[in-house]
Amino acid sequence: MAKRLVGRRDSVLERKNIRDSLVSVAGSIGRPVSDLEGRNIGKLVDVVVRHGEATYPPVSGIIVKVGQRKSFIDAKTISRFSHDEIRLSSTKINLQEYERREGESLLDADVLDHQIVDVNGLRVVRSSDLYLAPLDREIRVVGVDISFRSFIRRIFPGAVSRRPTPEHVIDWASVASLADGSGVVRSTESRAALSQLRPADIADLIEDLSGREQGALIELLDLELAADALEEMEDDDLLGLLRGLPSDRAAQLIARMEPDESAEILRDLDDDHRESILNEMDLPIANQLRKLVSFDETLAGGIMTTHLLITRENDTVASALKLLVENRERDVSDGVVVVDAKGRLLDHIQIVELVSAKSSAELSTLIGPPYPTAISENTRLKEVIEEFTNNRGSSVIVVDEKNKPVGRILADDLVDALAPANENSSFAQGGGAF
Repeated sequence: MAKRLVGRRDSVLERKNIRDSLVSVAGSIGRPVSDLEGRNIGKLVDVVVRHGEATYPPVSGIIVKVGQRKSFIDAKTISRFSHDEIRLSSTKINLQEYERREGESLLDADVLDHQIVDVNGLRVVRSSDLYLAPLDREIRVVGVDISFRSFIRRIFPGAVSRRPTPEHVIDWASVASLADGSGVVRSTESRAALSQLRPADIADLIEDLSGREQGALIELLDLELAADALEEMEDDDLLGLLRGLPSDRAAQLIARMEPDESAEILRDLDDDHRESILNEMDLPIANQLRKLVSFDETLAGGIMTTHLLITRENDTVASALKLLVENRERDVSDGVVVVDAKGRLLDHIQIVELVSAKSSAELSTLIGPPYPTAISENTRLKEVIEEFTNNRGSSVIVVDEKNKPVGRILADDLVDALAPANENSSFAQGGGAF
């Protein structure tokens, strides 16, 4: 997988100077912090890092318990941070009470013992320890330890050595950390790596996460990729995810899914939740989905997708091909639907016909038999199957009462519609599905 990820940089953990200077966060918590003259001023409570686009998040400061106060000390005043000593560069310290600011995470409170995504290994793991090291003139998070030994060291201080045990360390550049108090510890490199995974792989990762950490991973993804991943999720897992997302975020994702997939998941939500999501969408999309949801799933309208490329009979072949190119990311690549001046279905022209025709020719010159199979929105599922059998094409067109195309049914839509019925029928026992 690592070789397939474009633009991956070499791991900083492979650098000898970095390996030799690793500092365990778990081993540092509770250690004394001293001033320039070596006087003990308190004990380390936590390490604060800044969110941002950096691959290795820089430490912005530390939280030190001084008496009964938990004070924030800026990282600029830290002269030494090692496994032996935490020393400041001054004897004069502003011991201000720590208040979390936007874009900050606490490594001990927010990241340690929380789920993270190892992008290269395509797995969800739990962080047992984090490692800091000097890099680019700052102290940065460079790795995460997932070993049981490090877990024991953190749970039972003193039971094993506080020194780093980097045998099971994942480079931070390949990590998507999902747990913190205000957002996600973002990394440009981990986002880039996630963007190169298959939607099905991302769906598996989401399903392995829990609660808000699922939403945090979604936030790291491009909306289109996130929507594609949601389409690959199991229905129960997807419902659980949507129930935990804000309505506006759920609306953004569902609006980018295939319409038939969107309608299917919206049907499974309770009425109030469904409406709260639909109300966050653009009105045309919301109205389209409301109509799809209103259809029974045993009817053609209940399993169709509304993604169609509609063209007019006097359009040129060149314009139709351009339309196909513009919509190449959508599952509409088998051709274009041609309608007359009143929007009524005339034909469905395949790509192979378009590429073999003159670019200046009008689509009307390509219209002719065999004509596409067309069914009404209220056609029963059994009849849809019969039409597919007779047609043997990649899809059938769904039309309204005025013979205007409103959607189409693909073979995989039919398989999805039949799957629940077959699971509960005598088909598995050899009795036949129908």
